[in-house]
Amino acid sequence: MKILKEFKEFISRGNVMDMAVGIIIGGAFTGIVNSLVNDIINPLIGMIGGTDLTGYALVLKDEATLNYGSFLTAIINFLIMAVVVFIMIKSINTMSKAFTRKKKEEEPAAPTTKVCPFCKSEVNIEATRCPHCTSELSE
Repeated sequence: MKILKEFKEFISRGNVMDMAVGIIIGGAFTGIVNSLVNDIINPLIGMIGGTDLTGYALVLKDEATLNYGSFLTAIINFLIMAVVVFIMIKSINTMSKAFTRKKKEEEPAAPTTKVCPFCKSEVNIEATRCPHCTSELSE
């Protein structure tokens, strides 16, 4: 029963839900990148090189082949995904820095002085006695 309770707490955390949404969107995004590479980039490379990358293979023995063209396509997919994720993270970090900068500007600075209740002069916030009238300052 304790394990079920811990599992329920783990699942109900916000970051687990965020991760699940990220995985689902990542899966959908992988399809888009695969289509980009297979339907747009590979034909463009094929125009330059004369053939489609996925067709490149090395026949080893009878029906055994090394499909290095498919491997090159997978590398291109990975690089495109990595660039897109890098740009997304970079833009998120930039926005995050802008928001934290605004928050810091909006927050007033902590007071460094207080007013002596007897002589009304400014005193350091950590002082226990006023340097002007020597009165004891209460917290």
